[in-house]
Amino acid sequence: MATNTKEKKKFTKKLLNKYRLVILNEDTFEERISFKLNRLNVFVMVTLTGILLIFGTTFLIAFTPLREYIPGYSSTSLDLKATRLIAKVDSLESEIHVNQQYFNSIKKVLMGDVKTVDFDKDSVRLTQKLDPEKVDLSPSEADMQLREEVSREDKYNVFDTDKNTVDFSLFPPVKGAITAAYDVNEKHYAVDIAVTKDTPVKAAASGTVIFSEWTAETGHVLILDHGNGLLTVYKHNASLIKEQGEKVKEGEVIAIAGSTGELSTGPHLHFELWKDGFPTDPSNFIDFE
Repeated sequence: MATNTKEKKKFTKKLLNKYRLVILNEDTFEERISFKLNRLNVFVMVTLTGILLIFGTTFLIAFTPLREYIPGYSSTSLDLKATRLIAKVDSLESEIHVNQQYFNSIKKVLMGDVKTVDFDKDSVRLTQKLDPEKVDLSPSEADMQLREEVSREDKYNVFDTDKNTVDFSLFPPVKGAITAAYDVNEKHYAVDIAVTKDTPVKAAASGTVIFSEWTAETGHVLILDHGNGLLTVYKHNASLIKEQGEKVKEGEVIAIAGSTGELSTGPHLHFELWKDGFPTDPSNFIDFE
């Protein structure tokens, strides 16, 4: 016990022994600065300095823009750009999905699966923005009455509305006699124009080719999207000059007329005009003869 006590006193004495730190002029040995120190003071000062450095570095990394210069930390501006890009990509994916649904609806009409394109882009976009859990989908009494009234009406009455209105002039794709007129009762939503074989077929208006393929029933088919919900369809062609995705101008040659497909009975052009997903009589807007 006595030995332990002596060692403790000796250790305490070492810690408290006073020393003088003197800074001298090397040439004159003149004393410039001096400090009285002991080991305990030096230990405390070094410890406090280390703690302050740790806290200061942590503060700079956590709360100042200086952390952007440390490898492994991302820039605030880059994070903001990444967030904006993610939102833009999500928006583009939604737009692509809507357009794909629209093109699939058009394809069903061409293949004869359905008679009209029952698809509204604006309605689909609005639905995507809504939270389904917050939308009351139960029909109101007024809605039920409207459904009953519509169900009693002729399904072709929609063609008498403004949906089949075309607000600009169209260029005749070919010139010739109309051998089969537009007839809703016969479900012939087009006009057939008799032409000689290899007659050039021209675009009725400027637009984009959204379909350029072969079908068994209607042969070589080409569809143009002119914007504002207006589509023109050209069937039974001998060959197609334009491909899907190409831009065309009004009066530009897009195909060569012929008599292809199982439903064709001779060289002619089967021409359809669609407005907002509904067929309309092309002869009301184009003089083919």
